[in-house]
Amino acid sequence: MSAKDNAAVIQLFDLLESRYAMRVIWALSDGHPQTFRLLQDSVGGVTPNTLNTRIKELRAARLVDHSGHGYRLTPQGTELARRLSEVQPFASKWAHQQARAAASATPHQPGA
Repeated sequence: MSAKDNAAVIQLFDLLESRYAMRVIWALSDGHPQTFRLLQDSVGGVTPNTLNTRIKELRAARLVDHSGHGYRLTPQGTELARRLSEVQPFASKWAHQQARAAASATPHQPGA
């Protein structure tokens, strides 16, 4: 991977690691536009200020747009959401392995 490719990945990860950014993308990934209020409910626990900041950043990155019906993913945002959904099977497998490792590391107490 070239330095330019690495820089692009780092830039994308910097954006996505912003609080609630991935949740916004995930909430919009079903393809249905959402109003600000509905998006706030979908993301859960986000303040209006923080959501507004994330939306501005994601719009500047051309991942989210606003139509007359609400916020939606752009074609690039949709592609990103599709690729992020590929993480789901890995995450499930990883979490299962973590739980198994934690269970096997827990000492068993006699008589308990």
